Amino acid sequence: MQLGTGLFTAQRRPDDDRPSSAIYDEILSLAETIEDVGLDSAWVSEHHFLEDEYLSGTLPTLGAMAAATDEIEIGSCVALGPLYDPIHLAEDAATVDLLSGGRSTLGLAIGSNPREFDVFGVPRAERAERLADLVPFLRGAWSEGELDYESEFHDVPTDVSITPKPDDGHVPLMLGGASKPAVRRAARTAEGWCAPSSLSVEGVRKRVEDIRSVRDDEGIEGDFTIYVLQHGWVDDSREEAWEAMREGYLFIQRRYAEIFSGEPVAELDDERKRELKEQAIFGTPDQVTEELEAYRDALGDDIHFIFRTYHPGTGTEALTECVTRLGEDVAPNL
Repeated sequence: MQLGTGLFTAQRRPDDDRPSSAIYDEILSLAETIEDVGLDSAWVSEHHFLEDEYLSGTLPTLGAMAAATDEIEIGSCVALGPLYDPIHLAEDAATVDLLSGGRSTLGLAIGSNPREFDVFGVPRAERAERLADLVPFLRGAWSEGELDYESEFHDVPTDVSITPKPDDGHVPLMLGGASKPAVRRAARTAEGWCAPSSLSVEGVRKRVEDIRSVRDDEGIEGDFTIYVLQHGWVDDSREEAWEAMREGYLFIQRRYAEIFSGEPVAELDDERKRELKEQAIFGTPDQVTEELEAYRDALGDDIHFIFRTYHPGTGTEALTECVTRLGEDVAPNL
């Protein structure tokens, strides 16, 4: 079982008066800590046009993280595939992979926020089809020679050679989404699938079973990684862990409620807050280990857990301490 953390979003809570550069410095410092304490990966996420300055420059940030680290996997969880020009995405993702020495993973999903699609001029109704079209485009762009793929949505000559190309001829693709079509799209066309944090252990298990069944039935070979995403915190006690993560965690969830609906959300109701607390994994190293082992028992040892510790406004010192304890006190138990 591999263990990573993030998701770095660069969000700013209203009570955070630091300059934006300090928040990005914090991200790079935490990436270095993730590597120093023996964790396996660091991840960023993407949204646009939000007042909290949610990270929009996914590939530039991964490029900086590539330069700041030497061994860990770095990746997007997730980039909003339908919003990208496919040539630029192919070029930039290959560049990040070269800068990192082949340590990058490109996670993609269809997106949901109506405002983002409106501003980018992309029909929201086409988002699933555009992601399905993007995957073979990227594969063609990274393969030797010409593109040799005719996109349904982008007027790009098939005889163009897109550079640079990754040294290994590809960047591993991970697709997100919880619906059956999204899960099966990942099983058939990608090297990985990421289970969103809203899913229970049983919900993840059912989808992983479906993925393995699809790949077995259709004779799909090659490595495939199950990534599992969940928010959490490591501290001296369960109470201290919740107190440390609570404000940043609930801030993120309120903002996500706005992103997914496209409508303002002034406050999460008490029932939703209780649900979110029950969903998160937090406590002492032993308590966190026990909950992570429940995923391993349900899914098998060959999974990559992204333990989401980056809760905006928590403070660099507290974030660093939590990541350190995750690496030194939890990871060895797994």
